Amino acid sequence: MLPKIELRAVNRDDVKRIAEWLEDTEIQEMWFGRYTYGEPAHLGYEPAKMIDATPEEWDEVFHDPHHEPHRDIFSIYNASDEHVGEAQLAIDEPLGDAQLSILIGRKDLWHSGYGTATNLALLDHIFNALGLYRAWVDVPEYNTHAREMFEHVGFVHEGTLRKSRPHHGARFDSVIMGMLKAEYDRKYPHEEGQISHRV
Repeated sequence: MLPKIELRAVNRDDVKRIAEWLEDTEIQEMWFGRYTYGEPAHLGYEPAKMIDATPEEWDEVFHDPHHEPHRDIFSIYNASDEHVGEAQLAIDEPLGDAQLSILIGRKDLWHSGYGTATNLALLDHIFNALGLYRAWVDVPEYNTHAREMFEHVGFVHEGTLRKSRPHHGARFDSVIMGMLKAEYDRKYPHEEGQISHRV
């Protein structure tokens, strides 16, 4: 039984927590590591800088439909109304695909089904709400738990990016895994009430 989650719009308290989570080296490595200049890597925006962003800066990151690539950024909340992570979609509308990124920032909830529940909510959003054709992820080879989770959900290995990820002073491959709309429909035939996550 997967935990219940809800995908919500990001607020400033969420961004503060994300910035704090990314100070943890173990969380950094499960997300995107560090930039070459040493700061924790994060997609789409820099959490520490967004804490005091102006309303215009905030809207440019979280509400600009013309930003390329277009990003849908969500906070992940659990059934106890606790913020537990962040989910992002980088959407390429001309190609009809979206790249998923999922961060569970609460380490005490790792390996408890929150990544899988978020993954399923994002797939529902990608294929049923947005009407896209393909979903994909880029997973470093050392993150074996993430690879196993995506395989379990139904993603298939599509290719390898050689030595694309720096990690602990070495370089590692990452794998591209994807799922097509037809594969999603076969594995998760849509029934009323099957997916209850609100986006």
